[in-house]
Amino acid sequence: MKISEILASSTKPFPSLEIVPPLKGMTRRELLESVRPFMEFSPKYINVTCHRDEFEFRQEKDGSYSRHLVRNRVSEVAVCGAIMAEYEIDVVPHIICGGATREEIESELYDLRFMGIENIMALRGDSMSGEKRFTPERGGYSYASELVSGIREFEGKIGENVFSIGVGGYPEKHFEAANIETDIANLKRKVDAGADYIITQMFFDNKVFYDFRDRCREAGITVPVIPGLKPVSTSRQIALLPQSFSIDIPLELTEALGEAGTDREAAYRTGTQWCIRQCKDLLKHGVPAIHFYTMGKSRNIVEILKECF
Repeated sequence: MKISEILASSTKPFPSLEIVPPLKGMTRRELLESVRPFMEFSPKYINVTCHRDEFEFRQEKDGSYSRHLVRNRVSEVAVCGAIMAEYEIDVVPHIICGGATREEIESELYDLRFMGIENIMALRGDSMSGEKRFTPERGGYSYASELVSGIREFEGKIGENVFSIGVGGYPEKHFEAANIETDIANLKRKVDAGADYIITQMFFDNKVFYDFRDRCREAGITVPVIPGLKPVSTSRQIALLPQSFSIDIPLELTEALGEAGTDREAAYRTGTQWCIRQCKDLLKHGVPAIHFYTMGKSRNIVEILKECF
């Protein structure tokens, strides 16, 4: 079922999940068992991220260096296929601009259609390691708005409305955007290109989300805006999350995690309870759904789902 249809037909808010494809070496059974704890909460769909291929240079015997493709994770399409075969749940593979030409992306769209997958999360993707700025593949897409347009053009080519498309939103603005106004204008381009809904990056202050949602509506963005949440689980994340995702962590949460110090269980409980409070407040403020970034962990997400859904 398309996510746009799920959102339109749901009478109450629901949870959805995002998982990262496992490193190569994990078995299909191990992957499915890692997802199983979430199933009792009837999530409407599971997003499966994808990662841009990386390259490394290896020294040969003659002293020269050769370039080698590095793929450390199982593909998102393989993960989606395994989940679909085991559970009655919709899957949402991520497609990114980085590292692929338009033709390669179109080939992937044919594969997804063949598998009966009706949903896509369309993202630009991150820069490669060592790059200061994102560089598109020659013959590829530079922006997520172009990718969304390309998917809709593919549908026009085959004469079939295949996919519901989600895109990312940044309540604290994308780190490359000059200001929040410019970032929301870019987000509107994605929606105008054919996106059906928005899932936000993680945030830890709900006021930031509400302000972002209001700004979206003022800009003429009418599609559903789904908040994305990730519970903090260690005190180290006070430094790591802002550095990795260009987000703020509220002083109250920072101080509480600081007091936990090296007590891992205390930090875990602090982060989980904070996310529970966020989740309950968001539900009171009429969000259509809440999206959880699991990052390969189930314990804290399961606790939050038990408390809130």
